[in-house]
Order: sequence, then structure tokens, then C-alpha cells
Amino acid sequence: MPDSSPLTHFNEQGRARMVDISDKPETKRTATARSTLLMKSETLALIKQGKMKKGDVLAVAQVAGIMAAKKTSDWIPMCHPIALSGIDIQFADNGNNELYIEATVRTTGPTGVEMEALTAVSAAALTVYDMCKAAEKDMIISSTMLVTKTGGKNGDFHREDS
Repeated sequence: MPDSSPLTHFNEQGRARMVDISDKPETKRTATARSTLLMKSETLALIKQGKMKKGDVLAVAQVAGIMAAKKTSDWIPMCHPIALSGIDIQFADNGNNELYIEATVRTTGPTGVEMEALTAVSAAALTVYDMCKAAEKDMIISSTMLVTKTGGKNGDFHREDS
């Protein structure tokens, strides 16, 4: 039955489907996402000094982000399993009360890696929260966003306010 639906993730019956990407060309694709955690300056200091009781918060969050990017299609129903060629998680802070997590994901394939980058920063942020919740329960995970993406038929995207 030919597909005449203008919405790519719905079939002719209006039901969800995974988009067929078999005819799309393989291109180099990247995506970078960022998430911010707001916390007390004392909590950020404990993280940076490696003094949280559960261990090295950033090392564990980094591994969690990498693992999550690799498993995005297990979490997000319409995402395709993608062979990722690179995942990099970076951390920075404002020296006071904000921790920034940034993930860059790369592949060569027929579909983009935006969801993998967003999943990576989300899992890393949740891991930071989990490892620090004994010290501070009112941390806020905020401003999770796509920062850039390259490749694919829709071209490049660069968030102007980042």
C-alpha cells in the first residue's frame, strides 16, 4: 500500500510508524546538545573536588551519557538504531551554581543523531542528580537543548543563543 501521508511518522491509518530511511544517502552527521544543572555552590564544589560519597560524579555521568547515546533507540520509540562513530561528553561550570553538560555525537549514516545527543546529556544530568541527591535534593535540571547539528537533507542547524 503506497504511503500518501504528509506526516512522516504516521501511516495512512493515522497510526505511528518508524520512517523508512533505506533510500536516504549516508552522510557524515553530528549533533551537539547541552543541559544545565542548577545547584548550591557547595554542591558544585563537592563535585569538582571529587568529594561526593558516591564517588567521581563527572566520571560516572560521562559513562552514563555515552551508554545512553548508544541505547537511544531503546528509549525513544521511533528512533532508529544507529551505529555511532563517536560520542564526547564535556563538563563546564560557571564557578558558582551551574554545571553544564555537553554531548557531541557522530555517525555516518542515513539519519541524524540529534536524539542521541539529547539522550546523552539527559542521562548524564540525571546521573549527576542521582549521585548528589543526598547532598542536595532541590537541584534543577534545566535548559536541555540541541545546540548544533550537521549533515542530512535539511542541512545544518546552529542555535543562535548558545
